Amino acid sequence: MDEDYLTEKRLVRSAFDRASKSYDDAAVLQREVGQRMLSRLDYVKLNPQTIVDAGSGTGMGKRELGKIYRDAQIVELDLSLSMLIEARPETAWWKKAFSRQPLQVCGDMEKLPLRSSSADMVWSNLALQWCNDLDAALSETGRVLRPNGLFMFSTFGPDTLKELRQSFGDSRAHVNRFIDMHDIGDALLHSGFSVPVVDMEYITLTYSDVKGVMKDLKAIGAHNVLRGRPKGLFGKSAWNRVLENYERFRADGRLPATFEVIYGHAWKPEPKSLPDGSHVIRFAKK
Repeated sequence: MDEDYLTEKRLVRSAFDRASKSYDDAAVLQREVGQRMLSRLDYVKLNPQTIVDAGSGTGMGKRELGKIYRDAQIVELDLSLSMLIEARPETAWWKKAFSRQPLQVCGDMEKLPLRSSSADMVWSNLALQWCNDLDAALSETGRVLRPNGLFMFSTFGPDTLKELRQSFGDSRAHVNRFIDMHDIGDALLHSGFSVPVVDMEYITLTYSDVKGVMKDLKAIGAHNVLRGRPKGLFGKSAWNRVLENYERFRADGRLPATFEVIYGHAWKPEPKSLPDGSHVIRFAKK
């Protein structure tokens, strides 16, 4: 990937730390995509004992997954400590000693601070796009999963925020560059996953003005944290040109913000050989 489009992780963390209080009110898309992911579990035969919610944010995934897998241990993992704190349920001080405390880990998907073969499912709703090295994130996910474990995820595709990107009218790194669905499928296979299924859909949110678009992006922590982002202040005349360009997309009195949402899942296969090089042969009763 072009160096200009790599994210600065310390800035990603800071952006989400600042957005932790406003996130839930603005995360309309994240909730909708999460619900659509949950509906796909109806077609999956799995009874996980341990689930890792990678990029857990303020805890929506844990709450919803807990309703489906009531006996599962769910580990919330996020790059932002403030997000994890915000996800903790409000409990009276005198009840905390008797209540089950959440399992939370502050860490990066590209280098998961978790034991190998420790989870039956890794769930990740709209977090992979913040990874600079997709292969590393997938490799780490495969390492953490047990054999026959499931990785289920959503992320953004290349057409995400295309109106905003086009409105800047130049080739500079104003908006994240996202990975194509077919490349994600290839990366899953390359990382050792089996039977990957990847598909996409467009979801369009509408706003009365561009300020509404930018306000929502800021409220969910989606600042421009790219290494190649323009440095210095963005001039008033330049910003006015962006506003004028964005107006070309107005339809029925509203401005669109398009999101290409990619959904996928894949399985960690049984090992074909053991660490000592010997092969695994399984016998099944007839």
